[in-house]
Amino acid sequence: MKKIVALVLAVAMVALSLCACGGQAAAPAAEAAASSDKKVVGLLMPTKEQTIWSVQGETLTEAYKAAGYDVLIEFAEDDSAKQAMQIENMISKGANALVIVAVDCAALTDACEKAKEAGCVVIAEDRLIENTDAVDFYVTFDLDKMGELQGQYIADALGLADGKGPFNLEIFSGSQDDTNATHFYDGAMKVLQPYLDNGMLVVQSGQVSYAETAIQGWDSAKAQSRCDNLLSGFYSDKHLDACLVAADCLDIGVISSLESMGYGTADCPFPVTTGQDAELAAVKNILAGKQSMTAFLDAKALAEIIVPATDSLMEGKDGAPSTSYNNGVKDVPASTYSPFTIDKDNVDHLIDVGFYTKEEIYG
Repeated sequence: MKKIVALVLAVAMVALSLCACGGQAAAPAAEAAASSDKKVVGLLMPTKEQTIWSVQGETLTEAYKAAGYDVLIEFAEDDSAKQAMQIENMISKGANALVIVAVDCAALTDACEKAKEAGCVVIAEDRLIENTDAVDFYVTFDLDKMGELQGQYIADALGLADGKGPFNLEIFSGSQDDTNATHFYDGAMKVLQPYLDNGMLVVQSGQVSYAETAIQGWDSAKAQSRCDNLLSGFYSDKHLDACLVAADCLDIGVISSLESMGYGTADCPFPVTTGQDAELAAVKNILAGKQSMTAFLDAKALAEIIVPATDSLMEGKDGAPSTSYNNGVKDVPASTYSPFTIDKDNVDHLIDVGFYTKEEIYG
């Protein structure tokens, strides 16, 4: 009887062992299946140095995770070659979709085509990737409206619609390697060109075209140098009343030049100046009366468009575009959201939406 009991126990133990081994083998298989079903999105941002990109990275990461995605994120330190390598790395890590804010809009053709060959959905964000049909979708703010906001702010601040003037204006446009910059210029000139035509605005330098006014690389130092040259060459006995400046990074250089030339006093007040991106230095300049306005891009508004568009594209649908932009090869389907004007009267909006803390702005 003891031998029989021992034999039964031994058989039972073997059976339990086999069940346990079977369970351990099944669990990884189930996990692998779940992992393979998980959507993976890669976020490729140009730099952490500008608040707009660090905030976008954080906001989009949270939004995609809430929608059930695994998220990979990289910042390229404004190095286009590094960004191309990051794209290839994300492909190898199994990304199903890539959201790319290009460092150089013309430098990612090969990387995007490799992504398409690997079956990735490719979404250009903010800046349109040029000269490739490997871009599935484009999500950006309303580019022309950005320029219109800047131009209209100058027109309203100077009272041009009321017949006031003439006033002196100079223009500082964005970099020629950024496809957005021409849209900003065109939008602003849509508002300001009639006043240039009727003489209520005068560009003493004569430099009005986009090519003449573009600042390569969005470089603050280059903007400062150009402003130095304009002020010394054309404004030794005249006052500069307004500067159409495409972005905060350029306005920082323009303001430095203006200060060095004696602007910012009761007798020589700062001109009306524009910007975009709501950089902290620009916000502080607005509060100090040095910069007039900046245009804010709300990352939450971006997320509300780009996440559903990604879902749609990954399901083989069209992403629900509202417009399109030509990248030199194709009309890329696109959706846009609106920029928001910030000046001294509504700076606290940036606190209300969580872009900055009160201490960051006022501390």
